[in-house]
Amino acid sequence: MKSIQKLTTVLVLFLFASCASVRVASDFDKSVDFTKFKTYAYYKNGIDKVEISDLDKKRILRSIDEVMASKGFVKSETPDLLVNIFTKEREEVNVNQFNDGWGYGWGWGWNPFGFGVQTSVSTNTEGTLFIDLIDASKKEMIWQGEGSGYLTKNTAKKDERVKEFVSKILEQYPPKIQENK
Repeated sequence: MKSIQKLTTVLVLFLFASCASVRVASDFDKSVDFTKFKTYAYYKNGIDKVEISDLDKKRILRSIDEVMASKGFVKSETPDLLVNIFTKEREEVNVNQFNDGWGYGWGWGWNPFGFGVQTSVSTNTEGTLFIDLIDASKKEMIWQGEGSGYLTKNTAKKDERVKEFVSKILEQYPPKIQENK
């Protein structure tokens, strides 16, 4: 019995950890010298098209500013890089049904009287944030990072969650180019 309780506890902790984490990936142009980029600005035309609330846009852009400043980048009217963002979201519906063992019926899981059958329905919103870095002089995308994870509607936690998305995505910039040996 104790081993089942331990296993259940581990599974619940794993579930919470996986829901809370942000999964990230990035891609980049391997021919680009990323050390030459020192300044940035936002690609206004692209950001204006993002279909999220203005409050969420401000959260994302503020977080990008914080991370870029921590990496030594400076906002500029004549930038080396243009920063663009876009988002996607997907609603996930989970339906769980289980028999708590009470009631009368034939066979496992079938209960003609409905006693003891529990159903729970929950929804989660998984969002993906893409951050594109564009070489301002060539107007070519040189790096793209994306982060996916569950979103919150709790306004007290939104700032924290957005910062987590942005910081984990931009941890991968500049890319670490591995040389073949």
